[in-house]
Amino acid sequence: MLKVYGDHGSGNCYKVKLLLTQLKQSFEWVEIDILNKETRTPEFLAMNPNGKIPLLESKPGTYLSESNAILHYLAEGSELLPDNRLDHARTLQWLFFEQYSHEPYIATARYIVRYLGTPAEYTKVLQEKRAPGYAALDVMEQYLASHNYLVGERYSIADIGLYAYTHVAHEGGFDLSRYHAIQSWLARVASQPDHITMSGE
Repeated sequence: MLKVYGDHGSGNCYKVKLLLTQLKQSFEWVEIDILNKETRTPEFLAMNPNGKIPLLESKPGTYLSESNAILHYLAEGSELLPDNRLDHARTLQWLFFEQYSHEPYIATARYIVRYLGTPAEYTKVLQEKRAPGYAALDVMEQYLASHNYLVGERYSIADIGLYAYTHVAHEGGFDLSRYHAIQSWLARVASQPDHITMSGE
């Protein structure tokens, strides 16, 4: 059975849990407390020297890290990863966008607010995340204004990858009220068969 090491409140970990659930794939979830630095223990570092979650154990002793790489690996051969060459590349394009232009700002702001409680010493850092975070949302809004999904007009891991932190962006102080196309897209993603929330419902 597949084993996933993750934190239930992490968007990156949620991506993997959501995909596995929608693929109807059995897996074991191993909760890792990032605030207690459980990713920095010798035991965890032996599995992933980068000390981050999520971490997939596909078979005993075989590990794969980086959330979007895990999505790509798990979705191979399914309807959630386009087999058309260009659409496949566009899926990767959105996943790269998520990790480089979206997650570093929206997810980090959420971490500061939700996990750290917005300490005063992070005020400047939090403000620095706002403009680039909104810039990423602007890119999504513009695209989704004329598309139902991110790739090929069908639900894919590109949507899962960007849904994870976009749907909780408000927890980092981002106002989604003016993003009508994004809000409609979020509702479409949430209506997919076997959708679960971060809490697993």
